[in-house]
Amino acid sequence: MRLFEFEGSRVFHREGIPIPDYALVSSPREARHKAEEIGLPVVIKAQVLTGGRGLVGGVQVAETLDQAEEVAQRILGSVVRGLPVYQVMVAKKVPVEREFYLGVTVDGYHGVPVVILSTAGGVSIEETARDKPELVVSRQVPITAGLNLTEAEKMAQEAGLGGEELIRVAATLHTLYRVFRKYDLLVAEINPLVRTRQGNYLALDAKVEIDDSSLYRHPELQLSQENRISNPLERKGKQIGITYVDLDGDIGIVASGAGLGMATMDIISRRFRPANFLETGGAITADLLYQVMELVLQKKGLKAVFINLYGGINPIHEGAKGIVHYLQEHRTNIPIVARAFGNRQEETWQILQEGGVRVVTEVSTEKGVEQLARLLKGER
Repeated sequence: MRLFEFEGSRVFHREGIPIPDYALVSSPREARHKAEEIGLPVVIKAQVLTGGRGLVGGVQVAETLDQAEEVAQRILGSVVRGLPVYQVMVAKKVPVEREFYLGVTVDGYHGVPVVILSTAGGVSIEETARDKPELVVSRQVPITAGLNLTEAEKMAQEAGLGGEELIRVAATLHTLYRVFRKYDLLVAEINPLVRTRQGNYLALDAKVEIDDSSLYRHPELQLSQENRISNPLERKGKQIGITYVDLDGDIGIVASGAGLGMATMDIISRRFRPANFLETGGAITADLLYQVMELVLQKKGLKAVFINLYGGINPIHEGAKGIVHYLQEHRTNIPIVARAFGNRQEETWQILQEGGVRVVTEVSTEKGVEQLARLLKGER
């Protein structure tokens, strides 16, 4: 789960990383009031879960109270990179002398955290690493060992820093790694960390992404997954505990695993346009599949549904009961084709067939999609 900037800033502040004064508001009038409290000039920032906000007008400076209200009026209710803006941060604008990039993320190939420091802050770290690799210092730091202050100071020295600046940047990097480890993060990024004209070091942005599986360990963060998903179908999927991604096609897909779901999408895409990606995970129950069918069939303009289940650890016969139960209560006139293999597959076939679902008993998913194509053409 990616955190909004204000949520990430709150975490940084709690753990001792200095940030500018800010307030979260949801109306232009409130923005004016908070700008007066914080002191001009201020920066108005759209709170959306995407990068590059400044490039499309999602981050703007206000020099006066009238401007603060006007800028907030423009940004609130607008759409930034496809995401609606419901709240903005009003943050104190500080005089910047130098910018740095500090980050901790996971090296997916080696499965270990990597710490990154660059003296080129405020820009894309990917561009810096590509165009000016000499400005980027990185280290793999095992989560069990952690990044001690001495190692952080060595990285700062390698980046060309010295004196008070070395000490302050290294201390922030050390703290950032501690935050990464404490909150089970996948990404912890400050871009930029700045030195102000007064010699203060402040994090002007906070990019924080937490491992979904660890959310139960951090109730103090008071994070809600559903509240940050704008698409109602995707939000419903999160609520019932499955992965649902809304697409622009008209063939609904239900699969019992991510890999199986992706393969099913690829095969269907050769002939049709998938309406969604959906994978149930490994905890199928009759009630879950009832809710899955309810979710998939809410999609407007749907022409058919293709169900692809594998019964390894999943009790697909229970899932079949939920599918049939839903169809008995909510009649539909679109074709529904199911391919189900593995544990108790014959029982699953029988349940589905008796419930009016067209069952494909060939092993190949392609055969199932061929059956679906024939049904859509009106063939039996």
